[in-house]
Amino acid sequence: MQALSIRQLTKVYSNGVEALKGVDLDVREGDFFALLGPNGAGKTTLIGIVTSLVNKTAGEVRIFGLDLEREQAAAKACLGVVPQEINLNHFDRLDNILVNQAGFYGITAREARKRAQESLEQMQLWDRREEIARNLSGGMKRRLMIARALVHRPRLLILDEPTAGVDIEIRRSMWGFLTDINAAGTTIILTTHYLEEAESLCRHVAIIDQGLIVEHDQMATVIRKLHREIFILNTIEPLNDLPPLDGFRAELLSEHELQVEVTAGQDLNAVFGLLSAADVHVSSMRNKSNRLEEVFFRLTDRTSEQEFEVGRGR
Repeated sequence: MQALSIRQLTKVYSNGVEALKGVDLDVREGDFFALLGPNGAGKTTLIGIVTSLVNKTAGEVRIFGLDLEREQAAAKACLGVVPQEINLNHFDRLDNILVNQAGFYGITAREARKRAQESLEQMQLWDRREEIARNLSGGMKRRLMIARALVHRPRLLILDEPTAGVDIEIRRSMWGFLTDINAAGTTIILTTHYLEEAESLCRHVAIIDQGLIVEHDQMATVIRKLHREIFILNTIEPLNDLPPLDGFRAELLSEHELQVEVTAGQDLNAVFGLLSAADVHVSSMRNKSNRLEEVFFRLTDRTSEQEFEVGRGR
């Protein structure tokens, strides 16, 4: 079954801007799915329509087979949403926030308290349950929003920039938690500006640009479309000059760092062979940039990182 099925979705705003131009998109049940796009691409509008915050102009949206327009209550009951903006009641206690959220879905007070405890424990916030949300750090507020979205046990969870402004330690712990709930059966759609996050977590990806889906495939398949990769090699011996690497584009970054570009059809092992022949030994190697980042910029024809914050924490 498809957790989310979108057909010919169109949105034209009153000022004439056509944000979505007949989008088709499927997300399979149980998937961990990345929806990516530069600013102004239509990503926010698409999520807004799926979450009933934006009215569509035309098209169809189904959540687990339920028509969002004709069966809205049942469809929305399957959905949990973590928006990009922090929209908590900052003067309410954490446990009350979750109990009240559960009540919106018809869950009894007794069951709501039980689920609130489960969700807060999952997000490591149970010991702060009697505090007001205002006192939490930014990372804790993000975790509280995830707990709130999960309290009614949705089948589909939409996360819009869930780790924005969160330090790396909390981000990594959230990755582990999201992986666990996905493995337990919750379908997840993730939007993020941290492309390494999408590549690490997601099995499928769709890239939207100028109101159209320009790529929709398995993450591994999209990554394979790269025609080049750039590697940084750390050498044991200091280098004063660039070693002979015939057939490869290379640059000496420092006396212990060598940048090498490997294109389709070239063999990385050949680089090591040439370096060995030049009596240069490599101690470690890493990709210069995230591979999905390269695909993203190529598909959306973006030449400036100002269009899209790529894992820099800006």
